[in-house]
Amino acid sequence: MRLRAAWILWAGAILAAGGCDNTSDVHPAGGRTAPPPPLVITAPATRREISPVVEALGTTHANESVTITAKLTDTVSQVRFEDGELVEKGAVLVELTNREQTALLAEAEANAEDARLQYQRLADLLTQRSVPVSQVDEARARLSAAQARYESILARLSDRLIRAPFAGLLGFRQVSAGTLVTPTTPITTLDDISLIKLDFTLPEVHLALVRPGLPVDARSVAFGDRVFHGDVHTVGSRVDPVSRAITVRAVLDNPDLTLRPGMLFTVLLRIQPHDAVTVPDLALVQEGDATYLYTVIDDRAVRRNVVIGQRREGWAEVKDGLEAGEEVVVDGQIKLRDGLPVRTQSPVPAAS
Repeated sequence: MRLRAAWILWAGAILAAGGCDNTSDVHPAGGRTAPPPPLVITAPATRREISPVVEALGTTHANESVTITAKLTDTVSQVRFEDGELVEKGAVLVELTNREQTALLAEAEANAEDARLQYQRLADLLTQRSVPVSQVDEARARLSAAQARYESILARLSDRLIRAPFAGLLGFRQVSAGTLVTPTTPITTLDDISLIKLDFTLPEVHLALVRPGLPVDARSVAFGDRVFHGDVHTVGSRVDPVSRAITVRAVLDNPDLTLRPGMLFTVLLRIQPHDAVTVPDLALVQEGDATYLYTVIDDRAVRRNVVIGQRREGWAEVKDGLEAGEEVVVDGQIKLRDGLPVRTQSPVPAAS
């Protein structure tokens, strides 16, 4: 008991003398020093023109595409093309057997010439009133019939020459000389790929923003970082009731014939540019579904909930909750709370 009483008396004497000698926490007037406000780095919210970008996946199609077939059933006599060949419009690709039609054409041509000579002879006699008009009329009718037969055989003979309906790139040859072809037999494919159609789908929410003429950037894994440029040509007339998406068709120039139908592309569609308030991406703090940042007003941190639009290359669009010119904290947010005094510093410019 005596030892406990002595300890109490000693502690009281120390307190009466001013406490422990810890000068680092003692203000010269006798109170404790307050810690300095936290130092944060700020940057102004700026207004800039941005082009909203919508990303989608698309598939390419040829500008024109057809499977070449015959108009009738017969045997191939000659194939005049090679796999993957570029052909002009009207080029003969395949000849079908035509010996009988060639002979019939020669006969029809001879009959038409004979009918023409007879008509001419009678027409001359008619001027001399040596033959009746009815006989000349019969000769004219025979000439017309002979010419019609000749043209009919010529058309059937032309059907035995299978031609390219437009200029383009041929696919693989699927017939050989001697093959019996029918109107359903595929001979080859022909694609006009000087222009490439790129079809992709967008959510219905973008329907009011998409219109012909908007620029499109497209990339394929086959060509690395190469970007193919084009523009929107057509917006589909219907929205899919299941997926609630609309099909959009863009057109890409393909002068070097690099692109092919059926390729998969990543499409970036640039919507109409507009002015927007933007902040550095580092200023944003995510908390669940909410996004907030801190502004500095009168040397105090003010928490602001914001609505974010698109994010691009280190900055983000603020659609609501902030005005251009306000100072936002880009470093040091973890130390802040609403209303806390702060010291500010501007970011150091990057070395040029």
